[in-house]
Amino acid sequence: MSDTTNPQTGYKHTNRLINETSPYLLQHAHNPVDWYPWGEEALHKAKVEDKPILLSVGYSACHWCHVMEHESFENEDIAALMNQHFVSIKVDREERPDIDSIYMQAVQALTRQGGWPMTVFLTPDGRPVYGGTYFPPDDRRYGSEIMPGFPRVLATIADYYQNHRQEVEEQATQLADYLKQRSSAPLRSKGDIAPSSSMPLETLANASRELAAEFDSVHGGFGTAPKFPNTMSLEFLLRMYQHRVRGEISTNATIPELEIVGVTLKHMANGGIYDQLGGGFHRYSVDAEWLVPHFEKMLYDNALLSRIYLHSYLVTNNALYERVVEETLGYVVREMLSPEGGFYSTQDADSEGEEGRFYTWTAAEIDAALLREDAALFKAYYGVTEQGNFEGRNVLHVAQDELRVAENAEITLEALQASLKRSREILFNAREKRVKPGRDEKILTSWNGLMLRSFAEAARYLDRPDYLQIAVNNAEFLLRNLYHDGRLLRTYKDGRGHLKGYLEDYAFLADGLLALYEATFDPRWFREARRLMDEAIELFADNQNNGFFDTGIDHEDLVSRPKEIMDNATPAGNSVAADVLLRLASFTGEDVYRQFADDYLFPMADVMVQHPQAFGHVLGALDFAISQSKEIAITGDPKQADTRDLLEVINTRYLPNSVLACAAPEDGEAILTLPLLADRPLKDGKATAYVCQNFACLAPVNTPEELGQLLS
Repeated sequence: MSDTTNPQTGYKHTNRLINETSPYLLQHAHNPVDWYPWGEEALHKAKVEDKPILLSVGYSACHWCHVMEHESFENEDIAALMNQHFVSIKVDREERPDIDSIYMQAVQALTRQGGWPMTVFLTPDGRPVYGGTYFPPDDRRYGSEIMPGFPRVLATIADYYQNHRQEVEEQATQLADYLKQRSSAPLRSKGDIAPSSSMPLETLANASRELAAEFDSVHGGFGTAPKFPNTMSLEFLLRMYQHRVRGEISTNATIPELEIVGVTLKHMANGGIYDQLGGGFHRYSVDAEWLVPHFEKMLYDNALLSRIYLHSYLVTNNALYERVVEETLGYVVREMLSPEGGFYSTQDADSEGEEGRFYTWTAAEIDAALLREDAALFKAYYGVTEQGNFEGRNVLHVAQDELRVAENAEITLEALQASLKRSREILFNAREKRVKPGRDEKILTSWNGLMLRSFAEAARYLDRPDYLQIAVNNAEFLLRNLYHDGRLLRTYKDGRGHLKGYLEDYAFLADGLLALYEATFDPRWFREARRLMDEAIELFADNQNNGFFDTGIDHEDLVSRPKEIMDNATPAGNSVAADVLLRLASFTGEDVYRQFADDYLFPMADVMVQHPQAFGHVLGALDFAISQSKEIAITGDPKQADTRDLLEVINTRYLPNSVLACAAPEDGEAILTLPLLADRPLKDGKATAYVCQNFACLAPVNTPEELGQLLS
């Protein structure tokens, strides 16, 4: 590491992170800390010099990661302590979810809490000894407790490692054994009795009741502050609502599922967690009202949120939901779409050294930008006050109903709406002149898979050819740049794809490609999705205990082989894999796909139902497995009017437990690729729909009215 000022760069220090592509790692490339990326060089140095490893894990949009860097990693004295006593490794959790998962489990076991930045001390062979999250640069009192400063932690760990080696080894061995046991534990239901595949849908009603018990009926969402948009639980509740409408569940709901979904979506869309000027959602709300967000924007949140609003629009035809979908995807196109077709990862919370500075307003700024009468209406509608609601500034949120604001101002509703539209455009353009939050421009395969599905579905359900082109471009980019020598890769930046893909990369991309097939009926996308899942089975399957490991058989040896089963901010790789495999089974009739999914789902079913907030996405897969799912095959040219009329019947309905295939009768390639299309002749020479359940088909129909009856 260089420690003399380089006259060309102006930096005194440059460490090995300068050769990385991750923006988070590059942020630390000029720290005085002798940082290493995770890899053989650092691990070898630790073993040869018999030094403990200091592992620091974070991500680019993490506010407290930036704080700890400024306070500690840029501090010459603290860096000297780190360089003297430790081999320091910096990891971007978004690039290396395996390392993050393994050592987060250790930190949670040690401290009963977790988060980022995460700081973990390891033996030279990678076994954890001690860890925590943020450490201040000096001892600080928080309430009745004193949080030790980072220098004291460093000195204590260094002394303990040198002078209490036996205790260090014992602690490390215990934690390593705990991690290995967690990753290799067999999946079992309570009482070690796996439910049968004849599980009644009523079982899922128990999960609905558990969610209802946590529902905030005033503000929407679940629990209290801080409040995260639990999109996967909302998706599950939407499925349950559909079952009740069809009379497939007889037990009464504690709170109607559609009410929980509707209240939550409305309050999020009206709250500060939603960017009222630019569209898109922030990470979470620090309060229970969705008012003040943590201002970072994540690609995956906006993929999942646009999807739940889209699906809810299909169910309710609520124009608010459609608007939120279009504004959110518009934000993604404007801010998160690379010229090559990939989606960037995150936008920071901070700009100009302040959290939320880009998104917030003073009353004076609004008065200066707008006409006086427009400013008054805007401030009334969006809750803008002189004192503000966030550090003297205002987070915009819908504070009053439009009709009430119009009545108070003695103007028509149409006049108010025109004024608000005019004001939003002016303020958005003014905001564009501000310094924007930093953007992490690495492109992650798994998160792109999530957004690929969202754009493909929005294209299909909203009839948006522009969305479809974005989805096609994204799929082509990912398969061109992140698949090399028979192996899917994890991350791409600056023309370089690298790091072997994880289970979630394979499963999420396959999921997006299946959605793209159903939006385009191009058999290429189906073939690619199936190929990815076939490879995933070879690379990740846990043939002893069912499900899939997060890392492949060709991955480096770590202290344990992680296997995530809970849905967190993103679905677990296992959850999406189970769902994709069930859909592949419906398309192909290949029972091996269904068996892999069933072997994972049913042994966990009771745990999933008891703790639905931790298993929102996989509960949807379980619903698919035990429901009367529909396989829909359309024989007809997708470009012809009679075929499009049949497709419109399907694409205006929310049918989560279904798959859709379509091809012209002369399209031999499609028929060979998708067994669901085989032996489906035209009826009376017209486009024909075949609706099947468990590969037993109803009589073919070729009018929209008949098809609508079969799908009701």
